[in-house]
Amino acid sequence: MRKFEIAIGYEKLVLDLPKRSTKNSAGYDFTIIEDLVLKPHSIGYAKTGIKAKMNEDEVLYLYARSSLAKKYGVLLPNSVGVIDSDYYGNTDNDGAIFIQLYNFKEQEVLLKRGERIAQGVFSKFLKVDFEETIEKEREGGFGSTSE
Repeated sequence: MRKFEIAIGYEKLVLDLPKRSTKNSAGYDFTIIEDLVLKPHSIGYAKTGIKAKMNEDEVLYLYARSSLAKKYGVLLPNSVGVIDSDYYGNTDNDGAIFIQLYNFKEQEVLLKRGERIAQGVFSKFLKVDFEETIEKEREGGFGSTSE
């Protein structure tokens, strides 16, 4: 199993890289690197410590693991996360992936470090032939394309 090391404060952690669970799985399981408490009806940001470098015509889709809603009453607030290839290593963002989670329960939910919370699926995408040339480059992370 492939591992990576990350420092959180003064603590160094050795964690597993996202992996597929079976030979025909499309998604790579993402875990969180710190405990996360989600207050009722609120959104929290789960740290993964993962960065994904992709080609310009590739995207990483993040989906909630199927057990997340049933087990914890938690889901992704926008249903699917879209990590564009220019999210990684631009001028204002190092590319570390956070996963937004929404607690739709009436009580707090605790997600423990190492919990598998999402699946990442890599995909190629197409562009239309008649699109105008886009010169704008990303500078930042969450929501930075609308600034």
